[in-house]
Amino acid sequence: MSRKGQTSIYDELIIDNFAGGGGASTGIELATGRPVDAAINHDPDAIAMHMRNHPYTKHYCEDIWEVDPRKVASGRRVGLVWLSPDCTHHSKARGGKPRKKEIRGLAWVAVRWAATVRPRVIALENVEEFREWGPLDQDGQPIKVKKGQTFRNFVKELEKLGYDVDWKELRACDYGAPTIRKRLFLIARCDGQPIVWPEATHAPVDSEAVKSGILKPWRSAAEIIDWSLPCPSIFASSEEIWRDYGLRAIRPLAENTLKRIACGIKKFVIDNPEPFIMRLNHSDTTANCFRGQSLGQPLGTMTMSNEYGVVAPTLIQYHDEQGKEDVRGQSLSDPLMTIDTSPRYGLSTSFLTLFRNNSDGADLRDPLNTIMTSPGHFGEVRALLIKYYGQGGEVDVRSPLHTITAKDRIGLVVIHGQVYAITDIGLRMLTPRELFNAQGFPVDYIIDVGGTGRSLSKTVQVAMCGNSVPPVFSEAIVRANLPELCGKKIDTMAELMEEMAG
Repeated sequence: MSRKGQTSIYDELIIDNFAGGGGASTGIELATGRPVDAAINHDPDAIAMHMRNHPYTKHYCEDIWEVDPRKVASGRRVGLVWLSPDCTHHSKARGGKPRKKEIRGLAWVAVRWAATVRPRVIALENVEEFREWGPLDQDGQPIKVKKGQTFRNFVKELEKLGYDVDWKELRACDYGAPTIRKRLFLIARCDGQPIVWPEATHAPVDSEAVKSGILKPWRSAAEIIDWSLPCPSIFASSEEIWRDYGLRAIRPLAENTLKRIACGIKKFVIDNPEPFIMRLNHSDTTANCFRGQSLGQPLGTMTMSNEYGVVAPTLIQYHDEQGKEDVRGQSLSDPLMTIDTSPRYGLSTSFLTLFRNNSDGADLRDPLNTIMTSPGHFGEVRALLIKYYGQGGEVDVRSPLHTITAKDRIGLVVIHGQVYAITDIGLRMLTPRELFNAQGFPVDYIIDVGGTGRSLSKTVQVAMCGNSVPPVFSEAIVRANLPELCGKKIDTMAELMEEMAG
């Protein structure tokens, strides 16, 4: 207790189970201004990333069931236990693949903590399907008639131990993260205080709450993109990309990837009355020279003296699934879709040039070879678009322009009365840093080096991000339910470290 008889933020322990790379811990620390006392995870890579960013935390690189809560607590009171058990064997994204009872049962560790050290508050995060947790048949498939049975038993066990329990689905975009990620949260507390669900701070830009100034607009995916990074043409060979950019790329692209690029361009650029666009200004080499905007805003001056005047970007899911030809992508005006452990998000950029005779663009009435920036480029774009838009069969890129007439308007975009032609399409994967930014991590969160100085591969970084809890979730829940432990608003890891050191 403090001298004034009030609870100090250090009087009670805060424990992060299934800590991963540190998403939940980061949010908790940004709320409280103090380190999480203990972090538990079986994955050495996860612990390495966690140690690098949370050096004041005691780390347990062990199986969650091998850690004795009483030894971790060492006789001290526990204020909060956070749990983010593996969600893959609950998620609908797993499709018809068999589930494992052992993985689905990891959440039971919450009851163990409740029975042994009686945390004042327990917070558990998982996918929405966690509420359907029930027995499996001999083939590892959920028994439909017993859907939710195990979840209800889980809640009853916590209630038997004297906990009030409630649960609710929350979306990260509603709390300031530029991702739409939705998760189920279960809160249990035994201190007699009410369970409080945090109020949303953000909403869709066209909502009445935003228009009236009550809430902030959702952050967009465009915010997390590093526009200074090159986005090589999908028509360039692996050798050309390596020569021009020093990047390794797989060519040719999978057919389904090309279909998704085409469908995304059609839906979010060509058919969109207000496509999301970027102005390029090559006179400034910094990332800040790139400006994203909706066509609902004044477009501003566009100079066409550069190679490309306008870029219309979209995001696609960059992976191959047989039979999946739908638009698996989004506009950059919206928050990023849910991030998983696979590097599957690609930035697709449509480079646009003014459609006129005496400009850097080209007149579609001319033969095809006058349009191409290099042999076959524009013809291939048009062939790609027409083939998959239902406007006709496959187009021979060697044919004159009459095979791809302006009448169909395929590949043309009208921006504030100006007609633009798609002259190239670029594609690159989102980087781990961009994904962590989308998940809502502080911009200075260290993701490429572990606590011992060992480098972490990009594959590990992406996996850590996909498995992570967006920090805005844990920060909002802790502020709502444990305000007595919370301090001033902190936004960066540097500020947090300074707060802890002070």
